[in-house]
Amino acid sequence: MAGEAALMDRIYRRQRHVYDLTRKYYLLGRDELIERLAPPADGRVLEIGCGTARNLIAAAQRWPQAQLYGIDISGEMLSTARQVIGRTDVAHRIALARADATTFDPAWLFGVPCFSRIFFSYSLSMIPGWQDALIEAISWLSPDGELHVVDFGGQERLPAWFRAGLRQWLARFHVSPRDALQEELEMLAGRAGTLVRLERPYGGYAQYAQFRR
Repeated sequence: MAGEAALMDRIYRRQRHVYDLTRKYYLLGRDELIERLAPPADGRVLEIGCGTARNLIAAAQRWPQAQLYGIDISGEMLSTARQVIGRTDVAHRIALARADATTFDPAWLFGVPCFSRIFFSYSLSMIPGWQDALIEAISWLSPDGELHVVDFGGQERLPAWFRAGLRQWLARFHVSPRDALQEELEMLAGRAGTLVRLERPYGGYAQYAQFRR
């Protein structure tokens, strides 16, 4: 965890101050994910890789009966997230903790046993052990709980020059589109649940997955 945390802190030490302003133009599908969460009344919702808490705040406002939780490996991002959350009227429903996406314990972090909904929003592509992160997330879902993922897709219906340029640019920020996401979730579905949907909107620019335990 220490090495990955240090890397993320270096990347976001300055970027965190302008992160939400710049990312809104190309992190497509985040609000659609939040709309589709539909947690049960008094449900618990966890974001893995919560960054500046933009999504957590939006989810808290959209789903006023839910309790929101967020983990991130970057202390720098969590520092910004706490400041931003503190200026909202939903701060009492959001809890944050520093943790590794591939190995975390919600009972130790938050005093809760599991979650009704867990989501990754453009964070899976930055987690080196992303397959382990998926397994870990599914293991902390309640019965009938759901995992939602939105991230960069394969850009398969976009021009080749765009795909090549985008991937070169993303690599500068240690971002790697998870081209095998569907195959990984289909394999996990055989053991732990059902892959409800897998979509590739915007010409494949993004991919959206919903997995039910």
